Amino acid sequence: MTAQPIKRVGSSAGRVQSGRWDEEIELLARALPTDLARALHERTDPGELLEIVPRLGREPEARVPGREVLLADHPVSGSDLEHVANNVGQFGDDNRAGIERTLHRVSAIRNRSGRITGLTMRVRSRCHGDGRDHRDIVVSGQSILLLGRPGIGKTTMLRECARLLADELRKRVVIVDTSNEIGGDGDIPHRASVAPGGCRCGLRCFSTR
Repeated sequence: MTAQPIKRVGSSAGRVQSGRWDEEIELLARALPTDLARALHERTDPGELLEIVPRLGREPEARVPGREVLLADHPVSGSDLEHVANNVGQFGDDNRAGIERTLHRVSAIRNRSGRITGLTMRVRSRCHGDGRDHRDIVVSGQSILLLGRPGIGKTTMLRECARLLADELRKRVVIVDTSNEIGGDGDIPHRASVAPGGCRCGLRCFSTR
């Protein structure tokens, strides 16, 4: 199988017909400097948005399936990165942070002195099923190993497994998650919205730092 090249769309690209920017996507956009947030709204569709990647000294970009969209024709500055870092949650020892009551993940790259030189802001994954594909394995009580490249839904499937155990089997589910990726950032676990397929990814869990 031949890998498809990633297209890079310049910052002069026209306005796109965006879908609905729900509150959680807006919270991620608001963490950006004003000019980048405005460009994000004008040039990307929230339903396709995968990541926002500001890197010191490079043009900021948003990643959507199969392409990268430039958000500015000037490089990211240290003050831009500081702005974002101040508008998301606290970074842990693993250099990851989130935004409270959302599932977004923000990863930091630091230099040897500890200064942030780059960020990867990953949009939360939505659950798009009802768990029928793996329900039998979850109900059986067997151990499950999830493998795959980033972005294919490992965390989303794990979150759905927890929902099945909690909501359908009425078990008490305790999640030990040092990066708060399953239940979201903050002390109160996130209750994801209802997806088109009818899956309510709500957890009764404790997400520990």
